[in-house]
Amino acid sequence: MVERSKMWRRGFRALVLGFSLTAVAPVSSAVAADVAAGKDLALQWCASCHLVSNDQATASSVSLPSFYDMAKDQSWDASKLATFLANPHPQMPNMTLGNIEIANLAGYIQSLANE
Repeated sequence: MVERSKMWRRGFRALVLGFSLTAVAPVSSAVAADVAAGKDLALQWCASCHLVSNDQATASSVSLPSFYDMAKDQSWDASKLATFLANPHPQMPNMTLGNIEIANLAGYIQSLANE
């Protein structure tokens, strides 16, 4: 029962965040200001498995998508990234991210689309 309650809270938080990101999407300077914080989070939480930055030599798992691949995949918009980061897949560490951290990480991933 506790797991179900936790799942509902995460789902609701992702839904609210998705709507929030949609509402502020045109304000690119707010997202751009958080890209550096998103990169720091990616290096701290994600770099052990994913290729998240040019600063990395390699990722530990070649089968996982790099952040560059996710950024270039048109199906991974801000809302989908936010939802995924609020409810990560089981192999990911239990990194309970707040809404601001999720927005920062999603902003960083999206910033890689042109690299």
